[in-house]
Amino acid sequence: MPKRAKELSALEVKRLTAPGWHAVGTVAGLGLKVSRTGARAWVLRIVIGAKRREIGLGAYPGVTLAAAHEKARAARAQIEQGIDPIAERQKVKAELIAEQTKGMTFRQCAAAYIKAHREGWKNAKHVGQWETTLEQYAGPVIGDMLVRHVETRHVLAVLEPIWATKTETATRLRARVELVLSWATVRGERTGENPARWRGHLDKLLPKPSKVADRGHHAALPWSDVGAFLARLEGVEGMGAAALRFAILTAARSGEVRGATWSEIDMQARTWTVPAERMKAGKDHRVPLSDAAVRLLEGLPRYVGNDLVFPAPRGGVLSDATLSAVLKRMGVPVTVHGFRSTFRDWAAESTAYPSDVVEMALAHTIGNKVEAAYRRGDLFEKRRQLMQSWADYCARVETSAEVVSIGAARVA
Repeated sequence: MPKRAKELSALEVKRLTAPGWHAVGTVAGLGLKVSRTGARAWVLRIVIGAKRREIGLGAYPGVTLAAAHEKARAARAQIEQGIDPIAERQKVKAELIAEQTKGMTFRQCAAAYIKAHREGWKNAKHVGQWETTLEQYAGPVIGDMLVRHVETRHVLAVLEPIWATKTETATRLRARVELVLSWATVRGERTGENPARWRGHLDKLLPKPSKVADRGHHAALPWSDVGAFLARLEGVEGMGAAALRFAILTAARSGEVRGATWSEIDMQARTWTVPAERMKAGKDHRVPLSDAAVRLLEGLPRYVGNDLVFPAPRGGVLSDATLSAVLKRMGVPVTVHGFRSTFRDWAAESTAYPSDVVEMALAHTIGNKVEAAYRRGDLFEKRRQLMQSWADYCARVETSAEVVSIGAARVA
């Protein structure tokens, strides 16, 4: 009859440090195996059928002595029932792997959707926005879930934290999640109705976006104050301030200005041509340069090997936050984009320029399809007169007005 091992206490087990297998008693065949490196783990030595096997029960001290006793007893009970614990463990693991690989995760579906559609999107920025919003907000919640398991409660867990505070982002995110889930349904990765659909579903669970936030509007400076503001801005040093001045004088978007290159600018023709890939409408946009805009460009430094008009200190493209920071330091509660509204209001309220000339200056697309079909040109010469009038107005407005305390910055 084999000798019964001495039952060791928890303290005695703690003192086992010599390399090798040490029987600990209580359950036959249970021992603590100490490696040459000092790592310790529980091992149950037992005969299964005609084979002597070693069953790992976990590392010590993560698995305590008492827990090791329980695991060893459970393994022995399985063997008495004719079940091989090692084979059973491998079976469960294989089934889990098969379950996980049987379908695509939401993150995999999102990547596949973006890959399938990116060629049809107008620019790389749009692709980046899709990737960023889905990963930042949906990724932590449903990114690793099998897409077929995504339910309404999961979609709400993605949207609710930002629905009231980042409403525009949240509404775009919802639409993108809906499209990814629709793609997954068509691909056979999920069945049933789309839990991210709005009408007749999420509109019953979330407030309308218009009720919780002011979407798409930007605080703008009253046009009567723009001259005073520009006078102050001319005294601010830095590439961010110069880029902001140029954006105001050209009524261009921040991204168009920050990405401007010298190769896009024809100083002799006094024209800046923004390529289609950097335009919201997806087509080239010619910008006539006023006298003030040309003088600004002539005063800028040029750097060897860098074609950017407004490079960041390290040579790359300025961030949008750089221009916003200029406004913040000046104490003016408006946005960079808001100056486009300032320009539009000035043109509408104090000039006789036709609205289509103003809209083209802002690079807005023509909403009326019939009108768009007949109007082939870009009204460039009329726009040149408009932009010069804008620059002249900005220069001659009284500069004694106090801009710091502007509290009437409206939302347009």
